Amino acid sequence: MINIIPAIDVIGGKCVRLSEGDYGRCKVYDAEPLDMAKAFEDCGTTILHLVDLEGAKADFPVNLRVLEEIVSRTSLKVEFGGGVKSDEALHSVFDAGAFRVIGGSIACSMPEMFTSWLKLYGGSRVVLGADVRDGKVAVNGWLDKTDILVEDLLRKFLPDGLETVIVTDISKDGMLAGPAVSLYSELMASFPDVEVVASGGVGCMDDILELEKAGVRSVIVGKAIYENRITLSQLSC
Repeated sequence: MINIIPAIDVIGGKCVRLSEGDYGRCKVYDAEPLDMAKAFEDCGTTILHLVDLEGAKADFPVNLRVLEEIVSRTSLKVEFGGGVKSDEALHSVFDAGAFRVIGGSIACSMPEMFTSWLKLYGGSRVVLGADVRDGKVAVNGWLDKTDILVEDLLRKFLPDGLETVIVTDISKDGMLAGPAVSLYSELMASFPDVEVVASGGVGCMDDILELEKAGVRSVIVGKAIYENRITLSQLSC
């Protein structure tokens, strides 16, 4: 059964969702991050995907307080991404209680540092985040496109202990129009020893079932929950 991981994206301490990674198309939701986290916990969720969107544009995490609050007041295991671009930032996220950290921009801009994290903490605690537009990786909160192909990025870190990659098709993210199933299928076929986590585009349970049929083991779901297209009770299905 596919593992559904709910997402909380944060700007200014509030739950938000972007459309296609565009900060100018940001919708703020009434629910507080802690309240959403508790609701996810109540329906049986064990892992939470927490993204600091302000940190993603900056060089350091901005919303660590939200991470600390969720970790201290729920039993959720929180994976954290956004602004983890230095050793200091990595340590601050772990100190705040994250059970694993997502490195995205740093893997492209300073691959040697990301490699050192993989070797020091292992692939179970350091996860690669690959935000993809037209097959190439974007960084710094999706604002800057690189010439790095997602396949080349995965291939680079395989020898260093890479175990998990979260792949977001930016063109799908927040659009509720279906995930990039073919992209995930191709990556899983090329990298059978790496867990490819799907992110972006899920608009209903049928989308999740399609990913499961394709062999995806985990999927991150955000906007579909906030827009009530997927109910909290369905998360435990």
